[in-house]
Parts: sequence; structure tokens; C-alpha cells
Amino acid sequence: MANVILKNLVKRFNTVTAVDDVSLEVRDREFAVLVGSSGCGKSTVLRMIAGLEPLTAGEIYIGDTLVNDMDPKDRDIAMVFQNYALYPHMNVRDNMGFGLKIRKFQPDEIEQRVREAADILGIQELLERKPKELSGGQRQRVALGRAIVRKPKVFLFDEPLSNLDAKLRVAMRAEISKLHRRLGATIIYVTHDQVEAMTMAERIFIMHQGKLQQTGLPMEVYAKPANRFVAGFIGSPAMNFIPATLVQEAGAWIIDAGSFRVRAPEAFNASLAPHAGKTVLFGVRPEDMAAHDPARGERGNVLTARADVVETLGPEIFVHMSCGAHSLVARMEAPEQQLTVGAEIQVEMKMLKTHVFDRETSQTIV
Repeated sequence: MANVILKNLVKRFNTVTAVDDVSLEVRDREFAVLVGSSGCGKSTVLRMIAGLEPLTAGEIYIGDTLVNDMDPKDRDIAMVFQNYALYPHMNVRDNMGFGLKIRKFQPDEIEQRVREAADILGIQELLERKPKELSGGQRQRVALGRAIVRKPKVFLFDEPLSNLDAKLRVAMRAEISKLHRRLGATIIYVTHDQVEAMTMAERIFIMHQGKLQQTGLPMEVYAKPANRFVAGFIGSPAMNFIPATLVQEAGAWIIDAGSFRVRAPEAFNASLAPHAGKTVLFGVRPEDMAAHDPARGERGNVLTARADVVETLGPEIFVHMSCGAHSLVARMEAPEQQLTVGAEIQVEMKMLKTHVFDRETSQTIV
């Protein structure tokens, strides 16, 4: 296996800059996920690592080798595509072994590697079937098997689960994670699905408009987003953002959103002080809001809202609510009695888990 280093990577298509000065390092045997919305440049980065897309500028190293001018076949990588890319006229055995065949491997070694990969993936009984006789999940396993038999330095995954139904995606996420642990492989995985990124990655690389926004452990990025984009992209449902003004009263910082006012924790004081009187964005995640219990909690962190939509998901509910001109979403434990649309509710915020963003730069203040 090997690490992968990108230095000041740039890709332009005529006047459009798809990848803008991206530098990162994926460590040896690491499961790294490039995540971002469609069009952010993540798949272009993957294609440049694979050698399928020429660079406009920058350097790519696989291990200690500069691979900018290397052909894809010489980079010792294996790629799993979104559409599986299986040969329809070949059975599973031949699909998995074809890459080795064109590299002039001996038939005995090809058969051994194919059987080893089939054992790992649990598809031994499918080796004689054609792709049209397989389900989506089985085709995905065959595509994985074709990569595994190569025993490459680096595995590249380009949104491999996008064509699967929701239940199968969950199962395949677990399978790929187990596969990584078993192979000890270096994996670079591209997805637009932040849930995939959070559940699978050892480290996340978040991209937006061709730029790398933040790198970190999944929970690190979730708890301490670098800017508004990262905060809104990571987490489901998305973080609530409310324009507010910072004012100081009796030595405490008050976040004044007009229709509600909450007191910032003392731990925020030093960071908020330079922004006194400014309009900022107050951010609170749906899961950091709860139905207020008058017997506990601080009254200063409670707002009154009207329930507009209530989505019941068994043990929890999503409440879409209005507080003056502001619309918010809360993720709460399901109450014993059904919450009715139009009802007035009191919601308490976990203020230590909230965030404040600079409205002009979108960077995180706290």
C-alpha cells in the first residue's frame, strides 16, 4: 500500500476552474473520503489521481513516485466506478480476472486471485453468472472483486453506491468498511452523501466550488466546522442558520435574533467580543434542540415557536417550526402525546453546542 499526496492541484476546463489549488495527503492504509455537493470537483480530483484526467497544474505522488506523466496502467491503482462497468458478455469469473489477463498473468494465478476475492466478498456461487443475472448489490461486489484481484497500492471509489436502494446502501457501506479493515488498504472514496462520509471515513476531506474547505476526523468536523458551508453540509437535517445581532448586557453576550434572544455561554465570550454589535449568523443543529422542561434548564436559552410540520420517525420526531420570521427544524425525542400542527411549543437549546459565523466571510467565530 502507499500514501497519496496532492500538491497545489489545479484543473481548468476552458474558463472554468473545476479544482482550485487543492493540497492534501492521504496516509498509508487510510480510508479517506472526499465529500461535497455535485460539481464541487471531487470526482475530477479522483480522475486526476487515476490518470484519467490531465492536470492543469500541481503534482500527484503515489508513495514516493511523482505520477503526473504516468499512464493509468502504470500507477498501480484500482478504480471502482459508479456504474460498475462490467463486461456484459463475460461471466463473473472472467470479469474479475480480465485485468490480470491483459497484464499477462498466468492462468493459475488469475484463478487463485479470483477465488480469494470471491471468498472475501461472499460471491463464490456467482462466478459462472453473467452481469444481467445479478442484482445491483451483487454487481457492486463483482466490481469490488475486480479491484481486489489487482492488489494495488491504492483503491479509488467513485460514488460506488449511488445506484443502490437505501437499504442496500447501508449494507454495502458496512461491507466496504469491513473490506478496508481486512485488506489494510489505502482507499480514497468519493461521495456526495455526507452520511456515507461520516459513517465510513477515518478522515473526511470536504470540498466546495473546487476548493478544499476542511479536513479532519468525522466527529471533529461535525463538532467544529471551519465555516458555514461545512456546518450546513455535515449533519442531517442540516444546521439551522438565523441572522442575529451580538449585544452585551450585564456582562453577558446576548444573541438577539429579533423573535428570540438567547444567552451565549461564558466560554464564547473571548471569541464574540471583537464582533460586538455586528450582525452574525447563529447556528444550531436540530439535534441540539429539545422540548423545554420547566423543571430544569435555563430560561434564558428557550424560545417559543409554532409547530408547522411534524414528521414522526418512531423514537424521534422532526419538528419544522416558525419563530417569528424564522423557520427552524428540531430533532427531538417523540413525546408521549402526539404533537399537533399549529401547537405552541417551547424549545430549549444546548448552547455550548451552538455556533456563530461571520456573516460576511462565512468563517466560524465560535
